[in-house]
Amino acid sequence: MDLAIFDLDNTLLGGDSDYLWGRWLVQHQLVDGAFYDRENQRFYSEYKNGTMDIFEFLRFALQPLANNDLDKLLALRQRFMTEVIQPIMLPAAQRLVDRHRAQGHTLLIITATNRFVTEPIAHAFGIDQLIATDPELKDGRYTGEVSGTPSFREGKIIRLNQWLTDNGYNLASSWFYSDSLNDLPLLEIVTHPFAVDADETLTHHAQTKGWPVISLRDGFTPPND
Repeated sequence: MDLAIFDLDNTLLGGDSDYLWGRWLVQHQLVDGAFYDRENQRFYSEYKNGTMDIFEFLRFALQPLANNDLDKLLALRQRFMTEVIQPIMLPAAQRLVDRHRAQGHTLLIITATNRFVTEPIAHAFGIDQLIATDPELKDGRYTGEVSGTPSFREGKIIRLNQWLTDNGYNLASSWFYSDSLNDLPLLEIVTHPFAVDADETLTHHAQTKGWPVISLRDGFTPPND
């Protein structure tokens, strides 16, 4: 059972959907612009250097979902997909996904970004299996709370192990592609770890371990394994 796992932000995408969604909310005046933009940038910087408190971030990031009507959010998300996400869906990333699909591998995206933002992005890449941080939904409205374990750092392993159990898979023949030092715990346990357009810490670790270091930016063709 071959399993190809992909991080999303700055791996399959040429940007971070969580950060860009925050900027989109500011642009469309659904949040306090100056405060939200400042905090969004702070959390993004903390994420990149590996110091982000995921629960503090989620209290911040999920509140706009709770503060707005779901129909309004869905309409805004549709425009976000068209105007912001589609332009940063990397062609080489789609080729990599399609190569694994052609080989009969099961495809899975695993991301710390919440499911509301990422579910249509996964579908756009043609990937049905998604593990994402789940915002709590009650009576057709988001509560601002997280449901279950956030899929971040070691939480990705917890969520993945549950998915493996539920679906009858294992990691005996598995690939994982990621850009971030935050994904080192998961990269360490798959059979084929790949550092993709990686940050400095992950690049150094990958080179030390002998892992492939690749790019999915424009013009790059993913190598054969």
